[in-house]
Amino acid sequence: MVRETPWLFSRNLDLTVFGGSALLAFIALAIGARLGILHGDTPPWAWLVAILFVDVAHVWSTLFRTYLDVAELRRRPMLYSLAPIASLVIGVALYHSGAMLFWRCVAYLAVFHFVRQQYGWVALYRARGGESGRVGWWIDSCAIYAATLYPLLWWHAHLPRQFAWMMAGDFAALPAFVANVAAPLYWIALAAYALRSIVNGVPNPGKDVVVITTALCWYVGIIALNSDYAFTVTNVLIHGIPYVALVYLHARTHASSESLATKLVRRGPLALFVVVWFLAFVEEAAWDHTLWHEHAVFFGGGLSLESLAWILAPLLATPQLTHYVLDGFIWKRRWRPAT
Repeated sequence: MVRETPWLFSRNLDLTVFGGSALLAFIALAIGARLGILHGDTPPWAWLVAILFVDVAHVWSTLFRTYLDVAELRRRPMLYSLAPIASLVIGVALYHSGAMLFWRCVAYLAVFHFVRQQYGWVALYRARGGESGRVGWWIDSCAIYAATLYPLLWWHAHLPRQFAWMMAGDFAALPAFVANVAAPLYWIALAAYALRSIVNGVPNPGKDVVVITTALCWYVGIIALNSDYAFTVTNVLIHGIPYVALVYLHARTHASSESLATKLVRRGPLALFVVVWFLAFVEEAAWDHTLWHEHAVFFGGGLSLESLAWILAPLLATPQLTHYVLDGFIWKRRWRPAT
């Protein structure tokens, strides 16, 4: 029996973090069109907001679910010890085999992470609503995977694009017929989901918001538009904002009382933002000073350390890689958001 309006957190908060982040993405597109940057590169101010304050910050927010929770650390010490070490060692080995091999592996790991997060939201909504039917699971799974995987397949079949996941050339090209074959399956999966939701009287509106916003943002940002700016705002905002909300609410309601995470978030969400924004700034400053040299307006001048990229790139990517690895474990147990 499906529960009535099974929100993850609350009606207002769910609509804010899922619907609101998508609305913010489309407002950013409208602003981009107004400023004449919709079809161009991401300007510095948009990079600062979307990449540093949302994308990189959401990576560091994982600390509040893991390393800043002493009870969680005691529960799985091997995982939290080995994840960053393994990420660094494997990263160095990959970079030693070729810089593009390293970035291609990072890109596809990131893609897997982004796709699985959207599926994870759907799975949480199904659990909250008591949905256990096998047919419903297939329809929901096909819809959310279609909403994410079809744009990615289309992207791979239409290279090069004016944007990349990590850097130009990190995706391997696929023949055009792959996207042509996937297209009808994409529309069938989304139509089946919509029909089932309408027939059942929209029993799980939060899940519908996740599926609809995912389909819209991924289609518009990857297929309909062809720019770094459009991809950045549609890809990052709906991924990072809900994740930070999840971490914050978990730290408030589920972290051990003696943990630093709990002590910080009890001061309010600003305490979390100060920590993750500071760490994000430090990380991006390190990238820019040593390797990228792209945002001197924020970080000042840098050093020419490209000869040390074999160690610097894997080292600076370790927080991101660790986040991807840990995220596959830390939400698997029967966790229930607070109502």
